[in-house]
Amino acid sequence: MMYDVIIIGSGPTGLAAAIYGQRARLSALVLEKQPMSGGQILNTYEVDNYPGLPGISGFEIGQKFREHADKLGVEFQTAEVKSLQKEGGVFKVLTGNGILESRTLILATGAGHRKLMVDGEEELSGMGVSYCATCDGAFFKNKVTAVVGGGDVALEDALFLARGCSKVYLIHRRNEFRGAKILRQRIQETPNIEVVYDSVVEKICGEDVVESVMIRNVKEDRRFELEVSGVFIAVGIEPNSKLAEGFVPMDEAGYIKAGEDCVTEMPGVFAAGDVRTKKLRQVVTAAADGANAITSVEAYLRDNR
Repeated sequence: MMYDVIIIGSGPTGLAAAIYGQRARLSALVLEKQPMSGGQILNTYEVDNYPGLPGISGFEIGQKFREHADKLGVEFQTAEVKSLQKEGGVFKVLTGNGILESRTLILATGAGHRKLMVDGEEELSGMGVSYCATCDGAFFKNKVTAVVGGGDVALEDALFLARGCSKVYLIHRRNEFRGAKILRQRIQETPNIEVVYDSVVEKICGEDVVESVMIRNVKEDRRFELEVSGVFIAVGIEPNSKLAEGFVPMDEAGYIKAGEDCVTEMPGVFAAGDVRTKKLRQVVTAAADGANAITSVEAYLRDNR
């Protein structure tokens, strides 16, 4: 079958694109690597900035997006995409299930967690080292944990963990946070969160599980150790763009070059959501990208009949 559009990724961007594509009467297919739609938002404990749905959980909003798409009859397939090719005006998507063909592609592959790249991180991953507080926080009830980072996610993780942990160290390499003002205020008001400014983690220590972290104060060049049972790393994201390397142009950080219209330099290929170059990466902008991408797909299909 020849599709009008194949959407790679089923986070909020891919799901929004699927919804808009179905409403536009396009023959669309959504390819999702994981067996559950929603992407990174599934790991978010609470989404408090999506208009009209204050306090909704990330899992719930992800499921609502999927339910909407299912109600419209969107076609989904669970498959890992191996490579992308263009032959004439046709895109060939090689998956573990075979080759799929489409007139256009929307790359909505999102972004993943950036690592600290320090000793002990890889060895103790899953044994106290985590990148998802909402996934693993329950394992550390009444224990001491550390969160590394200074953006919204790090602050949200610290607040979430503070509900069940006896103490949470919030370690940030600068002397002030980048996160939203309301989150910074809540951090200050939470008694069992201790902020460790101007500091970086140099090593995560432990035999079979995390036992401590070695810290260096970058201002004083002073090293010290904190005893913790868990380390939650929230130092940003990296685009999941490896699939598109050599296929569409990217910036130095690996984000696919595309504007608000999601148009890339490869005709017929559109990049939407966290994987493209943009300033704000939130659920609301991800959903908007999905809508914009489909609008651009429609324009391309009209011009290339």
